[in-house]
Amino acid sequence: MAKLSVVISAYNEEKNIKDCLESVRQLGDEIILIDNNSTDKTQEIGQAYGAKIYTQPNNLMLNINKNFGFEKASGDWLLNLDADERVTPELRDEIAASVKDQASSVDGYWIPRKNIIFGKWIQHSLWSPDEQLRLFRKGRGRFPEKHIHEALEVNGSTGHLKNPLTHLNYVSVSQFLYKLDKIYTENETDVFLRSGKKLKWTDAITWPVEDFLKTFFAQKGYKDGLHGLVLSLLQAFYAEIVFAKIWEKQGFWEPKEEDFLKKVEGEFAKTKKDLNYWFSESYLEETKNPFKKLVLKIKRKLSL
Repeated sequence: MAKLSVVISAYNEEKNIKDCLESVRQLGDEIILIDNNSTDKTQEIGQAYGAKIYTQPNNLMLNINKNFGFEKASGDWLLNLDADERVTPELRDEIAASVKDQASSVDGYWIPRKNIIFGKWIQHSLWSPDEQLRLFRKGRGRFPEKHIHEALEVNGSTGHLKNPLTHLNYVSVSQFLYKLDKIYTENETDVFLRSGKKLKWTDAITWPVEDFLKTFFAQKGYKDGLHGLVLSLLQAFYAEIVFAKIWEKQGFWEPKEEDFLKKVEGEFAKTKKDLNYWFSESYLEETKNPFKKLVLKIKRKLSL
C-alpha cells in the first residue's frame, strides 16, 4: 500500500503548527518538519506529534527548504503544507483515496485553497480558488527556486481534487505588511534585477494601477465587499513597494523628462479612462434587468 509523507517547512510558527499537525495526524505515515531556525516552540510542538525534524537556515527563498524536505521524505506520495494551512476531514478522505488508487496514472494533484484573510473567507480575485499543486509522487515534484510565488512543478500528469485546504492567510494588517516588506517584495526585487529588464518611471504609476484594476475588477474582488477593496488597494501598494525597492537598488535615479508634471498628468488620465471602462463593465455584468443593461451599454458607448 502506498505511503504518504507530509512535508512542512516552518519558522516561528508555534501559534499555527499544532492545528496544522493535528489536521494531518490521521493522514500521513510520516511527518517531515523542516524548522527554519525557529526561536520559539515550533520544534517542541513538532516533536510532540512525532515529526522527523530537520533544521535549516531561514532562507529568503522559502522553497529551498521545502525541496530539502521532499528529499528527506520516504513516502510514495508527498503532501506539501504550510503551518497556517489545515486539511479538512473531507480533504483528508479525498487525499487518502487518491493515494490508494493504484490504477491512477496521475503524478500530482492541484488542491484549491479556502483563504481566510482578516477574518473573512475571500471568495474572489487572487485568493480564490487559489489552486496549489501540493500532492505528488515522490521524485516527481520540485520547486524551481526562482520566485517565492512559484508553483511546484510535477514531471508527469496532474489532476484536481475538489475539497479545499483551509488557509489562515493574513490574520492582521501588520502581518500583511511585515511579509510584504521582509519576504515578498524583497524576492520580487531580486527577480526583477536578475531578469535584465529595464525600469521605467511610468511603472511607478502603471504597476499599482494595473494590479488594482486586475484584482478589484477583472478578478471581481469587489464581490468581497470592503475586504475586497482593501485587499485590492494593498495589492496595489505591494506593486508600488516593489517599484520603489528596485528604484532604490538602482540609485534613486531621476528621469530625464521635460514637462514632467504634464507627463504624470497624462499617465493619470489613462488611469481615469481605465477606471471608467471597468466600472461600466462591472455594472453591466452585475445588472440583471435587461432594460437597465441596455441603458448602461448606450451610456458606455456614448462615453467612448
